[in-house]
Order: sequence, then structure tokens, then C-alpha cells
Amino acid sequence: MSAPPPYPNQPYGQPPAPQPYGAQPYGAQPAYGQSPVPGSQPHAPHAPYVQQSAPGPRPPAGPSAPRRRSPVQALLSAGIVLAIFGGVAWYVWDYNTSPTGGKAKAEASQSARAAEARTHDPQIGDCVKVADPEGHPVPTIVDCTSPEAEYKMADQLLGEDKHCSEKFDYGIRYVSSRRIDSTLCFTKIRH
Repeated sequence: MSAPPPYPNQPYGQPPAPQPYGAQPYGAQPAYGQSPVPGSQPHAPHAPYVQQSAPGPRPPAGPSAPRRRSPVQALLSAGIVLAIFGGVAWYVWDYNTSPTGGKAKAEASQSARAAEARTHDPQIGDCVKVADPEGHPVPTIVDCTSPEAEYKMADQLLGEDKHCSEKFDYGIRYVSSRRIDSTLCFTKIRH
């Protein structure tokens, strides 16, 4: 007597082919009231086994009619575009022409910085007052008849390693607004 094959309905000794998840083995009947295909509707008991296919891609729709815009939508769109262009044009005009606009403020700020820098860049013959003479001295040009005037600039020695001689009362190593390293030599003003 021969032994039955280990896998019924298969050639002798071969395992069954892998089944997709949820598939019933060949010849197996679904339980009462269950659908033979997962996700499909149950069928009546004892009905013939019919495999339902998943819905395929839908056929392409025909050309649709162009959408018509209402006059209100067209007016609203045009108003938004005009408002944006108008705002940009006003900003550019104000920036370039207004006396309180951006360009005028930038030019005024630049000229104020240049004027401030000139007050700290004395030339020979200018009278100055010196802020923080022992620490980081900063000469500021003042009127020679002013009681603030402390020193009169007598000489300027260009270069980093120059020193004022003894005939001067005060000297400052200085980098001017023109980025020139120099030593400024001053004489004391006697009021």
C-alpha cells in the first residue's frame, strides 16, 4: 500500500503555489454567508462561485465645456491687479520724489554722516576740543574763538610710526575718514 502524497491535488512532493493574502485554498468552500473574494459582497449559499473583478480605470471623460466667468469675477480680478500695480507705482514714486521719502532720507542720512565725519577730521590751522584725551582721544573741530577750543592743529605726520616733537603740546595717533594713518600734532590754546 502506498502513502498518500503530502500535498493533496499537487504533483507528488511539490508544495502548493503561494496564494495571495486572504485567498482560499483550491477546492475550499467559503464559510456560510461569507464572500469567496475579500472585499466583495456575500452571495447566497450554494450559489455558483463567481469571481468578481476589481473595477478598472475609468474611461477618460470627454472634453468639458470651458468655464465662463461672471462679470463680477472679472471685475474683481481686474481690481486686484490694478491695486497691486498702483501700490507698487506709488511706492516707487514716493521713494524717489517725496522730500520725506526713502531716497531723500537715505541721502540726508549719508550727508549727515559725512558732515559728522568732517567735524572729527581736522586740518592744519583748525581748533579742536578733545574728548577722552587720556583714553581714546577724538578731536572735534570747534571755532577758535569758542571757549571750548583747547588745541590748534599745527602739523600732521603721515605714517603709523611717527611721533610729535617736543615743540608740540599734544599728539594723537589718528586714522582719518579717508583711511589715512597719521599723527596729529597740536599746540595748546591760551585763552
